[in-house]
Amino acid sequence: MQELIINALLIVVIATAAVFLFIVGKGKNGKMTKKQRTMLVRIMISATLLLVLQSISAETFNRLDDYLFPQAGRMIRLVCYLADYFIIGYDILRKAVKGILNKQVFDENFLMAVATIGAMALAIYENGEYLEAIAVMLFYQVGEWFQGYAVGKSRRNISALMDIRPDYANVERGGKLMQVDPDEVGIGSVIVVQPGEKVPIDGIVVNGSSSLNTSALTGESLPREVKAGDEIISGCINMTGVLKIETTKEFGESTVSKILDLVENASSRKSKSEDFISKFAKIYTPAVCYSALALALLPPLVRMFLMDAPADWGVWIYRALTFLVISCPCALVISIPLSFFAGIGGASQEGVLVKGSNYLEILSKTKYVVFDKTGTLTQGVFEVNGIHHNEMEDKKLVEYAALAESASSHPISKSLQRAYGKELDRTRVSDIKEISGNGIIARVDGVEVAAGNDKLMKHLKIRYIDCHQTGTIIHMAIDGKYAGHIVISDIVKPHSKDAISALKASGVEKTVMLTGDAKKVAEQVAASLGIDEVYSELLPADKVSKVEELLRIKTGKAKLAFVGDGINDAPVLSRADIGVAMGAMGSDAAIEAADIVLMDDDPMKISKAIRISRKCLRIVYQNITLALGVKFACLILGAVGIANMYLAIFADVGVMILAVLNAIRCLFVKKL
Repeated sequence: MQELIINALLIVVIATAAVFLFIVGKGKNGKMTKKQRTMLVRIMISATLLLVLQSISAETFNRLDDYLFPQAGRMIRLVCYLADYFIIGYDILRKAVKGILNKQVFDENFLMAVATIGAMALAIYENGEYLEAIAVMLFYQVGEWFQGYAVGKSRRNISALMDIRPDYANVERGGKLMQVDPDEVGIGSVIVVQPGEKVPIDGIVVNGSSSLNTSALTGESLPREVKAGDEIISGCINMTGVLKIETTKEFGESTVSKILDLVENASSRKSKSEDFISKFAKIYTPAVCYSALALALLPPLVRMFLMDAPADWGVWIYRALTFLVISCPCALVISIPLSFFAGIGGASQEGVLVKGSNYLEILSKTKYVVFDKTGTLTQGVFEVNGIHHNEMEDKKLVEYAALAESASSHPISKSLQRAYGKELDRTRVSDIKEISGNGIIARVDGVEVAAGNDKLMKHLKIRYIDCHQTGTIIHMAIDGKYAGHIVISDIVKPHSKDAISALKASGVEKTVMLTGDAKKVAEQVAASLGIDEVYSELLPADKVSKVEELLRIKTGKAKLAFVGDGINDAPVLSRADIGVAMGAMGSDAAIEAADIVLMDDDPMKISKAIRISRKCLRIVYQNITLALGVKFACLILGAVGIANMYLAIFADVGVMILAVLNAIRCLFVKKL
């Protein structure tokens, strides 16, 4: 029965390795390193060879004695199994030797080496089965490969994907624009930024006016209007007019460069969970090794010198080797990674991508959840959210506004056009006059239409009515008479309020919102969602500072999670104990910097991810208790000679199978 189960597991390993090697590994997002591919090939070869050797009986090998020389079959069988053992385990043996030479003996590599070599030695001594040592090493390597693949894939170079870094700066020379390296531009130089280009260096606008998309830096949902004399920071995207900027900093000191530094430094300060097996091995490995050595030496010596009895070296060495086989941590080294990866698999079925096993452990302890606003709790898209004090039909007012703004590429204009919902007939519009920073005056169907902010109404000396809602307010005047106003704002996601409630129900102690948006907008959103604390008008560095402050004041072993979606969120995603990014609309930088990605941008998935992580950790602790409980009981029985090899196999392979079956429960998360 044991062999059938092991053979079935070997077939699963071979099939899984083939899928990763020939299908997943060649996909766009599944690229493996050369080292990972080599390890996967070794796993396939070892599993296949072991399966073949298991299908050949020892009697078949023994028949070679008649054709070659006595014991030839046994020697050839041993060489075949040793070859398989070294194919899968030579790097573990090498690391164990290196650890011994570096006086760092008792790590997981030494533990695996001693346990498997002991099993091989026992098999040679008994002329028994070599399956135990090779299977343990093979399954250990499978677990290590999956963990390495997940972590390696998630930790690519963040800087390469941070598309806020500009490649060039435009400098005017001899009446022509020339593209130069931003590092070559000194303080006090004048650079030119055209529509659609990134601002490469901090400075002051000396000529021109435009709208800037600053969401990548500040998270502010509203475009920022700039004119001559205004300060401007690098990393913004120029949307409309041509700007001439006098630089006030060198490229290396500009905002865009500092954000990249924040990401790199925050990543290096990130708290990480030390691998359980490494901790466990520091105590367990020396204990069982010294115990086995003592079991092999002390009883025979006591019998010889104190009891005047035969030493029975063979009996005690056999018990010591049995003790080592029992001590092999197969159930732990397989079931613990498998539990985590089953949890990761179950989470992925629910649209939650977890980039590594350790993040599940951190997530299960999360008590503080900090949110970005735009694109995380809100949709990040401007929409007409209200029409107030209208003197005509709402549709007609929106139609006038959309036509008046038809020549603009401003996001406000786009939102009006979406609300209008029809194709614009620009022949109906004439005499368009844009008043910078105020709005637009145009004639639509021969009627004078003014659409803009309160400054435009004051400019036209038209009495207007203030709006009680937050957002961008477009005041409208028709033929010099106030006609009402249109409210344009970022819409809260449908499940955001429920997500906050679900988090509190799952034991989260505090919810916080950090945003670059204006205070009034931020406070209204926070109040509507039931968020405990809100901090507004923050730059990326301010968000990092605020998260560091929260990290200092949180109590006990509680962990802090940050949820965001923009490039500006990358540094704070890295700095938090656990970073959660929106995957559908989130920036590449945020997705790469985060530890967990919500593939459909639904904030409700955060509480589900926490519940999944807690279930996974419960199963991990169950497996640890099961494995160690049975292990220590069998170690005692083995030491006194009651446990034979059958019990040793149960203590290893049997417990491993039970732990694996328990670990598979992590896949089932639908009802959580």
